[in-house]
Amino acid sequence: MQDRVKSFENVRNFRDFGGYRGADGAKVRTGSLFRSAQFGEASEADLAALETYRIKIQADLRRPDERERHGHRWPVEGVTVLSSDLGHAAQAPHVRFLSEVAVDAPQARGWMVDYYREAPFKPQHVETFSDWFSSLADLDEGDAAVVNCAAGKDRTGILCALTHHVLGVDRDTIFADYELTNEAANVAERLPEMARMFNQHIGKDFDDEVYHPFVGVSAEFLHGALDTITERAGSVDTYLAETLGVGTAETDKLRAKYLV
Repeated sequence: MQDRVKSFENVRNFRDFGGYRGADGAKVRTGSLFRSAQFGEASEADLAALETYRIKIQADLRRPDERERHGHRWPVEGVTVLSSDLGHAAQAPHVRFLSEVAVDAPQARGWMVDYYREAPFKPQHVETFSDWFSSLADLDEGDAAVVNCAAGKDRTGILCALTHHVLGVDRDTIFADYELTNEAANVAERLPEMARMFNQHIGKDFDDEVYHPFVGVSAEFLHGALDTITERAGSVDTYLAETLGVGTAETDKLRAKYLV
């Protein structure tokens, strides 16, 4: 994990999601595909470090209201930003859910599974997911791309899982990389303080575990997304081809570029 997770002052969960075995035993290129939480609080040292990764494409999966609220400390220039103007919300969906009802930990996990089941088909995600794959296909050799959302775990986790699938990474490895968020973002250490802040913000007194789905990840969440894709589209490959425009030709091009 040490080589994969990159250390920043005010940017969480930034890591290289290359380096795994993909199709035909080839390895996903390292130094080309990154994932992260948002960059709104990036320090000057963080900005300088980001420049060393030669990132030329950013897929920002945050809603418009999230982008407005947290700002844009990075990128400054020279980076193509992929985002959607769809999906604006006056209040974050999970905050609205937690504010309106008395919630226990199983209900919180169930809410998150439902979120993952819907996420791959939300128009704003389809738009940016599709743009991500087409932009990756045209990225110059030696340059890199990053996908982020707010915490770099849910929307980002789904898109990274799909990217791994396109490159032929096996399902067990896809899930292992997804669950690495819990270590990379220090979820166990941060959960008590995050729960305290959540409770203070929404005027509740929920147990820490109620908030775990909103701070960390669980395999059941990603299963919800991939299982629903299979139920609705027939297979992940069909979803990629018919919903995101990543068919056989596009897959071959991406594998030729990102597998070594």
